[in-house]
Amino acid sequence: MEEGRKINVGILGATGTVGQRFITLLSVHPWFVIHALGASPRSAGKPYASAVNWKQATPIPSAVKTVVVRECKPEHFADCAIIFSGLDADAAGDIEAAFRGAELAVFSNAKNYRRDPNVPLIVPLVNPGHLSIIPQQQALHSPPLSKGFIVTNANCSTTGIVIPLAALEKAFGPLELLLVTTMQAISGAGYPGVASLDIMDNIVPHIGGEEEKIEWETLKILGGVQEDDQGAKSFDMHANHPLRVSAACNRVPVIDGHTECVSVRFARRPPPSPQQVREALAAFTPDAKALGCPSAPRHTITVHEEPDRPQPRLDRYYQDGAGVSVGRVRQCPVLDIKFVVLSNNVSIGAATSSIINAELAVLKGVVAA
Repeated sequence: MEEGRKINVGILGATGTVGQRFITLLSVHPWFVIHALGASPRSAGKPYASAVNWKQATPIPSAVKTVVVRECKPEHFADCAIIFSGLDADAAGDIEAAFRGAELAVFSNAKNYRRDPNVPLIVPLVNPGHLSIIPQQQALHSPPLSKGFIVTNANCSTTGIVIPLAALEKAFGPLELLLVTTMQAISGAGYPGVASLDIMDNIVPHIGGEEEKIEWETLKILGGVQEDDQGAKSFDMHANHPLRVSAACNRVPVIDGHTECVSVRFARRPPPSPQQVREALAAFTPDAKALGCPSAPRHTITVHEEPDRPQPRLDRYYQDGAGVSVGRVRQCPVLDIKFVVLSNNVSIGAATSSIINAELAVLKGVVAA
């Protein structure tokens, strides 16, 4: 990235929870400058400060207060090289497709295209190599595209676990069994989210569709990209070393920060010891850090030695929520190793992942800087 050069970006769903986090992070970004904001027709035409119900801990950045919100139509974002989508799933599908068709690079937080066989599902600290399928996505579009594409990031609960899982597979070879129980923050449900009378003094042992997302997305993310004899690419879904995943998801009365209890079994015997696992987690350095992505965390995985860490209230904002925390690494009497993961669901679990994905695309030449 040329020093001093800025790239115009637009934000869709700018008044929502994820959109607000995008604005907070992008307002101080060294490469990207917020050029256009999009939201629903009821917000269009208003200055951003009048259209938004701001829920961040920091004030609205002065640079966007007077920016007039537009409808989410490509013609209002023609001067943007990158589009960040914080749209809800019920609106994201057609809108993101229209922006892609208008030759815009879309980095989406929504679920709509995660299962598309030509759309990469990228946790940037894990599988940036999946960007390699974008030329095929562009070629198969009707009409073919030269600059437009969609990249999705993962469900926030999936993101938290695949980062340490990728570190373990890199160090010790493939996993074959994964059990995960989540304790997910209420901010993951958006605003206004879960009714206070449902969540206070309570745990809700059901989050619609969440368990299926974890069980499926983990395979796409940790798997590779394969190419057949005709040169067509596809995601192998970890098929070379089948991985079985079982997830149980719970909503808990925590504002931000998903906590997940994980047990794993390795294919290789004998499995690594807890100390070997701790060392491998702490040493994990992803491509995003090595390539120089400015939003990548200094420490991808922070390993806690204390018996009662990580905790959301104490650890969720470390490195502005861009990394993950792991603690209680120990032997599992049923599988091999068990541990606890904490990730900030509105940062690395949402907006931060999309931003690092875009940084990777710039560094790899997928987006012209």
